[in-house]
Amino acid sequence: MARIELEHKRTWFVRLAEWGSRRKYGEVLDPGKAALHNRRVLTTMLMLEGSAARWNKLDPGLKALAVMATSARIGCSWCMDFGYWEFHHQDVDQAKLRDVPVWRDSYVYSDLERAVMDYAEAMTATPPEVTDEQAERLRADLTDEQLVELTAAVSLENYRSRTNAALGLTSQGFKEYCDLRPVQ
Repeated sequence: MARIELEHKRTWFVRLAEWGSRRKYGEVLDPGKAALHNRRVLTTMLMLEGSAARWNKLDPGLKALAVMATSARIGCSWCMDFGYWEFHHQDVDQAKLRDVPVWRDSYVYSDLERAVMDYAEAMTATPPEVTDEQAERLRADLTDEQLVELTAAVSLENYRSRTNAALGLTSQGFKEYCDLRPVQ
């Protein structure tokens, strides 16, 4: 149950924000509803997400696994649900998405994918537990530009997942609609 009210007075700004979310995702996202309590926070979130959506140096499948491993480690059910839906529609292998919570015991991942998820979990620990060996392992397959993008993607997912978990946001049922294409 959300720890903050998700319903708002029907101002022009609220209606505009809800319209934009419905247009892009088919429904109003709960993190957006929460952020509507502070217009500057919402604006910053939208700008950050819009900018991050244009990062394109890292393989999208690796980025998806890093993001999902981060939200699984934090325990954000909203992020796991939405992430599965989002990455499913980016054609990331469903078996890989499904096995993220148990990736260490799964046979579906390559060595690089395992290294990416290990790095994401190490970054997510408090305090971070990233080792020189983990970074060097990734640098064997990734450029510095890709490693920086991977690190930033994990950091951004820490922000999302920790915010959503702290506000008590839980799954909105996106995973159930994976046979549907996202609204464009």
